[in-house]
Amino acid sequence: MNVRVDSAVYRHSARFFVVFLVSTVWAFWPSYFTRLFAQPSFWFHAHGVSLTLWVALLVVQAQLIRTQRRPWHRRLGKSSYVLAPAVVIITTAFVHYRVAGPLRGAEQLPAMALHFLALTLIAIVVFAVFFGLAIYFRREPQVHARWMLCTVFPLFTPVTDRLIGGHFQYVIAYLPRIEGNPILPAAGFALADALVLMLALWDWRAHRRIAVFPVALVVLLAYHVGVFTLHRVPLWNSFCVWFLSTPLS
Repeated sequence: MNVRVDSAVYRHSARFFVVFLVSTVWAFWPSYFTRLFAQPSFWFHAHGVSLTLWVALLVVQAQLIRTQRRPWHRRLGKSSYVLAPAVVIITTAFVHYRVAGPLRGAEQLPAMALHFLALTLIAIVVFAVFFGLAIYFRREPQVHARWMLCTVFPLFTPVTDRLIGGHFQYVIAYLPRIEGNPILPAAGFALADALVLMLALWDWRAHRRIAVFPVALVVLLAYHVGVFTLHRVPLWNSFCVWFLSTPLS
């Protein structure tokens, strides 16, 4: 059966994914791509390769649908069943590696450590939820495409943080702070939320669809609020202490 696919979603998302991939390379060029043989652990390579492959897969998949090569889209899409779990597992282990060393055994973690763990661990959960929904709706191309597009939004802050720190430092003065430390992810959050809101409005006006992007926006907003508040919650501290005590990395 020939399923009609909204070409606008794939046409514009392919361009968006290309922009995001180029921005990722730009952001990580000084710290990773020019220092491939100077990384302190293989976790840096595993993390970098898995996320780069994920964004590259999104570019190719959107392009395959845009050019009506659906059989190849389905074949290549099966690789996501391996790649997406790899992104979740590797990123979780990478975060553990980054934080556990100096803080393992501490009963009360510093506010910035709790903030960083909320930023990264919840992003992994949101990514997994969006991917899971994309796979659940894989037989509904319109919905599937929108949830796959949403998997990029939890990944914004590693890119935007580095671009701000390296090229747009004037933005830092306008960002909120935790214990005097500027929270660079706030800029990435604002950009992601604005884009998802615009997508929701576009989808409603063009197609009268309201299911995907509004739900994604609510999930992202809950994630973003958590990043700014969980460092004050004792239960979050207890969870993070337990997480760092595990032999994950």
